[in-house]
Amino acid sequence: MLEALWERRALLVSGKGGVGKTTLAAALAVAAARSGRTVLLAELAPEEEGPSPLARRVGAREAGPRVTRVRPGLHFVRLSAAEGHRRFLERALPARWLADAALRTRALRRFLEAGPALREMGLMYQMLALLRLTRPDGRFVHPLAVVDLPATGHALALAALPQRVLSLMPGGPIGRDVREGLDFLQDPARTAVVLTSLPEPLPVSEALTVAAELRRLELPLSVAVLNRMPEDPFTPESRAALRRLLAAHGPHQGSHALARIERARAASARLSRALRAPLLTLPELPVTGPALVDALAAGFAPRAEEALPREALP
Repeated sequence: MLEALWERRALLVSGKGGVGKTTLAAALAVAAARSGRTVLLAELAPEEEGPSPLARRVGAREAGPRVTRVRPGLHFVRLSAAEGHRRFLERALPARWLADAALRTRALRRFLEAGPALREMGLMYQMLALLRLTRPDGRFVHPLAVVDLPATGHALALAALPQRVLSLMPGGPIGRDVREGLDFLQDPARTAVVLTSLPEPLPVSEALTVAAELRRLELPLSVAVLNRMPEDPFTPESRAALRRLLAAHGPHQGSHALARIERARAASARLSRALRAPLLTLPELPVTGPALVDALAAGFAPRAEEALPREALP
């Protein structure tokens, strides 16, 4: 199921807060890097200042708008609207010093920071600029990017942004770059959305709402992940015997454990029926933080002989 993901240029990891989205993004990036891929792990956070949970997951010492090396094959960046605005002006204006001079203008800076749409344009532009970069031999500098999307509505607002901007500015440098971004985001050969949830009724309902919005925006939902799936050691026969035992001897701690397992089974079945994408379940593991990232990455890693030939020319 995961093999096809490594052939994309960008994996967009989405999900509501508290479902393990950030840990999943880190694990996917670490797994790809271990297999021989060159990976850019990018954080798209509502707030660009303060501590970065994603950076902590992979041991990145810096969490800013400049790409930094974490370990062989793995780099980290915290996307910044201001950095995206700077890159756009450098491309649109005939000389870099003009872009620097423009950004030193207080009125322009206040204008760029005024509206959410302009901020989202900056974030999208920086991401696309990083994915465009090539080496002297023509290979991509960042052949695979794993992007941890925010848990709020910013992620879908970012995805909806190109269509809104194109309706207002179909031509010119802004329209050209936004159209390129829209084509990239909607291309299933280059972009994959990984939707994360928990095996509980409310998170699954939220995931289905997000999935419907992704379809409306024509973003390629490639796989859904049910995180922290409890172990189910029972056969149908042993499950029926356990129910009879619990019914005969009254409330017991085992009743709660069995109920949680059954909720998880029902959530998995519901998500599988409703989604038009494969469903992957991840076990509940007794570790957290970087240790959990390493444990999940060990199960994700593609074989090196499959990954290395894919770092091809644009």
